[in-house]
Formats: sequence, C-alpha cells, structure tokens
Amino acid sequence: MPTCPLCASPHSRHFHRDARRDYYRCEECRLAYVPTAQRLSPAQERAVYDQHENHPDDPDYRRFLSRLFEPLKSRLAPGARGLDFGAGPGPTLSVMFEEAGHPMAIYDPFYASDTSVLERRYDFITATEVVEHLFAPGRELDRLVALLPDDGWLGLMTKRMTSEEAFARWHYILDPTHVCFFSEESFEWLAGHHDMSVEFPAADVVLLQKR
Repeated sequence: MPTCPLCASPHSRHFHRDARRDYYRCEECRLAYVPTAQRLSPAQERAVYDQHENHPDDPDYRRFLSRLFEPLKSRLAPGARGLDFGAGPGPTLSVMFEEAGHPMAIYDPFYASDTSVLERRYDFITATEVVEHLFAPGRELDRLVALLPDDGWLGLMTKRMTSEEAFARWHYILDPTHVCFFSEESFEWLAGHHDMSVEFPAADVVLLQKR
C-alpha cells in the first residue's frame, strides 16, 4: 500500500476506482488520495490551470472567495500581514485583503514562483482551492505552519469529503488535478499534529490557529 502523503502512515486501503484512477484512504488521518503513478505531470497540470479565468474584477469570484475572506478577516488584527499560497493565474484573494488594509505576498509554483516569500514570517496564510492539488500536502502544510507565529492563522478553502459512499458520485474527483481529498477528520488530525485549534465556518472553509 502507498504511504499517506499527509501523515506518512503506511496504513491505507484501496476503496474506489473509476475509469482513470484509483483512490486510497489513510486509516490514520482519513485523507483520501490518488497514488503517485496516476497523477499528472507538471506540464499537464499547467495546461489545466492555464484554462482558469479568475480575475479580481469578477464579482462572482470575489463572492466565492468571501466564504474564506470574511470569517478570516474578522479574526485578524489591523495591518496583519499575509501570504496567499497557490494564488493562481489571477490573484484575487490577496487583492481583497490588501483592500482591507493587510499587506500581502503571493506564491504559486506556476505563476508566481519566487520562493523567497516562503522564507518570511506571516500573521496569516491562505490557500484557496489549493490543498486538493498538492502531491505532498504534509510537507507543504508543515512548511506553511512554520511560517506562522504563535496565534497565527492558516485559512484553507477546499471541498470536504463526507463519506466513502458519496465519493463515487462526487464531482470533485472529476478534476484530474485533484489528488488529495480532506475530511473533517483530516483537518482535525492536522490541527492536533501542529497544536492548532480548528474551526469549520463553512462547508468548504477551514480556519486553523496556532496555540
């Protein structure tokens, strides 16, 4: 069995197969994931992302991002500094926070790949529709949490797996760039691993705070 890419447990089981891929689920952190051999190449990933047309002037996209923006903004001190990780080809959440008085940096491996921003400290970090794409979510999330001070916030936006029975009918698995599928149990494991509190203010929003 493959090793879990979130918690590194060797205890996973195969639970679903569709026309393109297999899906395993970790018995420890409850992450569902696609095995390494069935993931896209970086060039194939980039081709999919280049089709995205998100833009900061799009009111519908801003409304979508507000599900994370509003609850996180209400918890931040004035002038708190943030990083938008995985900002994509049309960074928008960073613009929304800057408009609210929060200086922002952005990082994206394809569109804003200056890794020097990953060597600084931030009061909060956001990742919207990102963690489901990560090949090594444990390593990447460890790195982000390390950039936060005590009481710092990590705000994530991703649809959550509810049950294995519903998984086969879930539209989220149809995107070939989606390779990791988190449940509430997965985020609770992550919170315990990093000694963070965890809140679920919306069906696809998670807020974690360092204690």
